[in-house]
Amino acid sequence: MSLAQSLGFSPERLAKLDRFITEKYLKPGRMPCAQVLIARHGEIVHEFVGGRRDIARDLPCESDTLFRIYSMTKPITSIAFMMLVEEGLVALDDPVHRFIPEWKDLGVFVAGVAGAFQTKPVARPMQMVDLLRHTSGLTYGFQNRTNVDAAYRKLGVGEIGSTISLDDMIAALATLPLEFSPGEAWNYSVSTDVLGYLVGKISGVPFERFVKERIFTPLGMVDTDFQVAAGQEGRFAACYSATPKGGMDLQDDPQTSDYLAPPGLVSGGGGLVSTASDYMKFCQMLLNRGEYQGHQLIAPKTLDLMTANHLPDGKDLTQLSRSLFSESTNAGVGFGLGFAVVQDAPRTLVPCSDGEFYWGGAASTAFWIDPAEDLSVVFMTQLLPSSAYPIRRELRTLVYSALVEPAA
Repeated sequence: MSLAQSLGFSPERLAKLDRFITEKYLKPGRMPCAQVLIARHGEIVHEFVGGRRDIARDLPCESDTLFRIYSMTKPITSIAFMMLVEEGLVALDDPVHRFIPEWKDLGVFVAGVAGAFQTKPVARPMQMVDLLRHTSGLTYGFQNRTNVDAAYRKLGVGEIGSTISLDDMIAALATLPLEFSPGEAWNYSVSTDVLGYLVGKISGVPFERFVKERIFTPLGMVDTDFQVAAGQEGRFAACYSATPKGGMDLQDDPQTSDYLAPPGLVSGGGGLVSTASDYMKFCQMLLNRGEYQGHQLIAPKTLDLMTANHLPDGKDLTQLSRSLFSESTNAGVGFGLGFAVVQDAPRTLVPCSDGEFYWGGAASTAFWIDPAEDLSVVFMTQLLPSSAYPIRRELRTLVYSALVEPAA
């Protein structure tokens, strides 16, 4: 009996997963590369690695390839913040202006453009929980939806590669209105970048050092950082943009990338590079109730709190979202403190379990954790935008189709 069989998977069906990715995405040139890691009961069940990490230089994707994980940074930042909650340094219902006083009088957008906004008072102050669950009223410039988004773009707020620092970003946000009063809606936003700023301010330790000392080092995530380490440039993948005709254009050359130098903005919302194996360690810690190889990073009850749905009135993303971000289309999915959370599995129309939690990154990377099946999956590639293809839904179907023995 193979290891996969002993862990409840069909080797033949796992092979179908590999063929599907190769035939649909890699061979036709729709994606540059792909890496899938599947773990169950604490052991790696299956790994697939295919394609090229750098097409122009004909370099293969390998198990230790470095990827831009973009918004898969957000769960890591959320865990860092909750460590401070556990220490009693901050509470989820604290107003954000307790630590950012210049935000005390933020208003809600009514009309106007940058420099001439009309606002109204908020119904209640923004709380820390609003930052974690994206109900803060903040936004992202890339959504191209409102005049507030446009002001973000004009100021470079929350943009990867931006030269403005976290301090500058916080100051800029003090001059801009909120999209809505905190708690009234869900909108994907720079909220997690603000959490990164708060981690540094509240702990007294620079955010990038905090996550390294408190999360990366205990977990052995040696390849995860806000820049590519000196000497590791050759492992860094190129990033591509999908074209309308199903091809790819180079978006970020790994030999000239901004990720080769310290960032101007240390982005807790999207700034990390990592490997599939590193991120799987983070997932295994979450699946194991906050513990990994003798290190208890966060308490089980704290993790339970984080992976419950925190959207007001128990609503899901389809009911509360104002965001154009693709994940908001998922019926039956709520949002916790840093993760999307499956509330009603049948309504998602894909194989999954109630209580499953997950997220993804702009370059089509993704992960999910299924406590009911003691399962975690990490997917890596480098293709913008994440909505170019339905690979995340397809991957769920393929993985669960190969799982033939449910957890006892």
